[in-house]
Amino acid sequence: MIKKKTFIIRIDEETLAAIEKWAADEFRSTNGQVEYLLHQALSKAGRLKNKAQKKEE
Repeated sequence: MIKKKTFIIRIDEETLAAIEKWAADEFRSTNGQVEYLLHQALSKAGRLKNKAQKKEE
């Protein structure tokens, strides 16, 4: 089970509105959309460990 932590983020209104619209278009919550975007960015940047690396630890 994945543990999740809560944190506060400050974001400008225009960016938030765009994320909310995008989330609605993809049937996600705003929080789910932010989480998805962060995961995609981290994966693309090579900042996330893959499943094989996690099992080795």
